[in-house]
Amino acid sequence: MAKVFEKFSLSGKTALITGAAGLLGMRHASALLESGATVVLTDITQEGLAAAEKTLSQEADPSYIRTVVMDVTKPESISAVSDRLVIDGLHIDILVNNAAIDPKVKGDQGVLETSRLENFPLEQWDLQMAVGLTGAFLCSQVFGSAMVNSGKGGVILNIASDLSVFSPDQRLYRIEGLSEDMQPVKPVTYSVIKAGLIGLTRYLATYWADKGVRCNALSPGGVFNGQGDEFVMRLTSLIPLGRMADVDEYGAAIQFLCSDASSYMNGQNIVMDGGRSVW
Repeated sequence: MAKVFEKFSLSGKTALITGAAGLLGMRHASALLESGATVVLTDITQEGLAAAEKTLSQEADPSYIRTVVMDVTKPESISAVSDRLVIDGLHIDILVNNAAIDPKVKGDQGVLETSRLENFPLEQWDLQMAVGLTGAFLCSQVFGSAMVNSGKGGVILNIASDLSVFSPDQRLYRIEGLSEDMQPVKPVTYSVIKAGLIGLTRYLATYWADKGVRCNALSPGGVFNGQGDEFVMRLTSLIPLGRMADVDEYGAAIQFLCSDASSYMNGQNIVMDGGRSVW
């Protein structure tokens, strides 16, 4: 039976994860550490990375964990990290483009609701695009090119969302008693970014295929993280499995998509949403 799982082994591989200090970023790292990879955690602040490293070090050998501050919106920051890793003798075999801004839907009585399309600020559009979509492009450009130049190939995994395949159901966010123009919504940026990541996935999958670089996407559904009862009830009523995902339920998919177990999978978007997208 052990031989069946040999292709899932990432022993001797190095994976770099963007946005690694976030809830799912840490779980992605945990899954890759479990498969034997050395993991480079990157995020925009040292404080967040230190907390992530502390948590992960309780689960895995700390010698397999590296942390590096990196701003995915700045090409010079990404290139500096790449150069530093080369000096340290680390070649990135796996890139997980996970960094994103997930705007929380609140809704405040008497306050202009800027999540709505009519009021959405251009600076927020630019910022969220820069982190979630342009950042994935820039990291793929730098680390994907290095995979090609090494002659070893590699894997790029883009973390999208179930909202890459369907539109947000804005009824989930409604607040009784507010007028229509004050109702909070999931902002336009999130859908555009996640759909854009699927386009980037398909492009990269064909661009470097002859160089041994595969690219796929994982589109998770909502993860339970202490959301309010009303929201959870509304959302789970849309999911055939009748619940949100647990935080660790995407780990096996990460291991599959980043390892040779998926060696013939390329350019695909794996939607894991409890069946919401097919109901």
